[in-house]
Amino acid sequence: MGRNRIRGIPPPSGWQPTVARVEPGGLARRLAGMRRSIRLSLPLVALIGLAGCAAVGGGSPAPTVDATAAARLVLAQDPRFSGIRARDDKLIGQANWYVVVPAADGWNVTVRMGWGDCPAGCIGQHRWGFHVSAAGDVRPTGESGDALPSGIPGAVPGISGIALAGPTCPVQRYPPDPGCAERPVPGAVVVVEDRSGRQVARTTTRGDGTFALAVGPGTYRIVPQPVPGMLGTAQPAEITVLPDQPTPTVTLSYDTGIR
Repeated sequence: MGRNRIRGIPPPSGWQPTVARVEPGGLARRLAGMRRSIRLSLPLVALIGLAGCAAVGGGSPAPTVDATAAARLVLAQDPRFSGIRARDDKLIGQANWYVVVPAADGWNVTVRMGWGDCPAGCIGQHRWGFHVSAAGDVRPTGESGDALPSGIPGAVPGISGIALAGPTCPVQRYPPDPGCAERPVPGAVVVVEDRSGRQVARTTTRGDGTFALAVGPGTYRIVPQPVPGMLGTAQPAEITVLPDQPTPTVTLSYDTGIR
């Protein structure tokens, strides 16, 4: 009853229905414009997203070099390092080796070349130090040791040797007693003279009695100087140094006076 009454209410005076007019092709133009707006916005959204990722992540991480790569980079610095392997403490007489130790921002690498009776510790040795950053940049940090012997590419010919003193026991036994072996003579002055008797080099033995000198090819006379506490002086020795040949070694024997 009520519904019929509501339906029967007449419209207000002057009211006219509004009819929407759609121009031909207008809807299609509107849809095309919306698609263009979406396409143009996508690259901008992508750029904003990439910028946000860079801000959060701090950019691409720096490349990290491990110990093996650091050693490889260092060995490539000098052709003389070709074939050198990592130090092996179980290998007796290893003359040439390298070691890699961690550093605050990368690695420290040491390369060593040794010569002259290396099973007993090497009479002479030369070392190079390098720092390798985490990004792979190699920087030399120092070089030390004896002059490189002949036989190594780029090395200077030289002479190496050791000063020993004996006997160390009043009675010599056979077979020899290891406790009575000759002992090293540290601090002994060694002079090198040419054939005319002119002094061409001079050095002092290390704590283990060894010494090394850089000289050119030729024949030389090794003249050991008196050492306090020793009976007399070790006998001179004559050495010939040849180009591109292994460094000659000499043993200087001092007398302790023990009988």
